[in-house]
This record gives sequence, C-alpha cells and structure tokens, in this order.
Amino acid sequence: MKKFLSVILALVMVLSLTALFVGCDSDTVGENETTAGDTNAATDAGTTAPDETEKPVLKMGTNAYFQPYEFYEGEKIVGIDAEIAAAIAEKLGMTLEIVDMEFDSILTAVNEGSVDFGMAGMTITEDRLLEVDFSISYANGVQSIIVKNDSPIATADDLSAEGATYKVGVQLGTTGDIYATDDFGSDRVTTYSNGNEAVLALAGGSVDCVIIDNEPAKALVAANEGLKILDTAYANEDYAICVKKGNSELLDKINAAIMELTEDGTIAGIVAKYIK
Repeated sequence: MKKFLSVILALVMVLSLTALFVGCDSDTVGENETTAGDTNAATDAGTTAPDETEKPVLKMGTNAYFQPYEFYEGEKIVGIDAEIAAAIAEKLGMTLEIVDMEFDSILTAVNEGSVDFGMAGMTITEDRLLEVDFSISYANGVQSIIVKNDSPIATADDLSAEGATYKVGVQLGTTGDIYATDDFGSDRVTTYSNGNEAVLALAGGSVDCVIIDNEPAKALVAANEGLKILDTAYANEDYAICVKKGNSELLDKINAAIMELTEDGTIAGIVAKYIK
C-alpha cells in the first residue's frame, strides 16, 4: 500500500513539474512576442510611437511683407503674428505651418481650405465679414500716411480737402486700400502687391503718399531715405484672425487661446519684443 502511494505521489510530482515548466515556457514566449511587436512599432515610427511625436498641422495664411507682424528673416517667416500663431498652435496641441501668399488671396485660401486661418495684420470689415468669420482682437493698429519730406501734404485732412487730387498708393486688399478707395475714389488710388512696392512708387513720384499700417510704415521709412510719416493717423483699427465661415469649432479654440495668451502676458511680451 505504501509502495502504491509512493508511486502515485511520484507521478503527481512529475506532472506538476511538467506543468510548471510548460507554463514558464508559455509566459516567456508571450513576453518575447509582445516585446518584438513593440520594437517593430517603434522602428516603423522612428523610435517613438507616432502619437507621441506627430502633431496635427495648423496652417496659417499670411503675406510676409508686413514688418513687424510678418516678415522674412533668412528663409524663415517671423514677427508678431508668426509668434502669436505659434503660441496658439501650441495651446491647441498642433504644429504651425505658415504659408506665404498675396494678401488679397488669404480669404480665398481660408474658404477653400488650403489654409486653416488667415493672420496678417488683418482688420475686421463689413465686406470681409461676408466672406469669413473673425476671432476676437489680439492687437491694435493704426493706418498711417507716408509722404516725401518736402511733400505739401501735412495732415490726413489735406487728402480730402476741396479740389485735392493727390494720388494715393496702397497695398492691394488691405484696409488702407478699402478706406482710401471709399474716401477718394478708385481714380486716385493705385494698388500694389506689398508696401515696399508702394513706397518705391512714392519715391519715384508715381504717387503722392502711401497709406499703410503704422508699424510697417516705420520699417519702410527707416529703409528708404527722404520719407516720413505724418503725425496724424488716417484710421485706428483692431487686428483679428479669420477662419472659414461657419467653422465655429476652430474659431472657439482660437478665441480661447487668445484669451489665455492675453491673460498670461504672452501676447504683450511678443508685441513688446518687436515694437519698442
């Protein structure tokens, strides 16, 4: 009987050890398969999982000839708008991509979806509101008048004085263009692709003055001798970001980001960096 029990116990021990080894082998294979799978995923993505390195792209349409809001520094577009847009993209967990284009093409690009939003020292106007939706304002602007040092134009009122025939240069599609055309008629207004072209026309005598935002005006006058900015402003306005009409989801996110960046002083710091 004892011998029989011994045999039974021996068989139980053998079976237990066999099960244990099989279990260990099975667990090890499982771990190795998981590790191999993870390694392949990491290799395919580079070294890290895609969701940790790749962010969705947020495309900004601008006209990069509007210093200090957007301009080229080498091959890179920098400036107030560029930095604020980058801060907004970061708030949204996205990567900013800036697309340079003619100013009057920005609204079309936004509505066609080739860019997500437009940001180029852009002012809200009734006509633009028919095409796109605008964010809350993130900065203030002033429309100034550039003239030659010896110009008979002394104030903004001189342009609208009785009998005045002064020729005005503007950047196509800007509020300077819109306001000047409304005030003086299209016969007295000549449009140019950018502010620099308008100022060169002024220096060459093709126009008598240039109406453009004050900060770009400062940069243009500094780069071209014999020109000055009149003391009296032509108009005051607020800058905002435009999105495709009806895109309330993106607009709400941008507005929330602007409010946060205003409250924490980020936007003020960016503006102070470029405007002394």
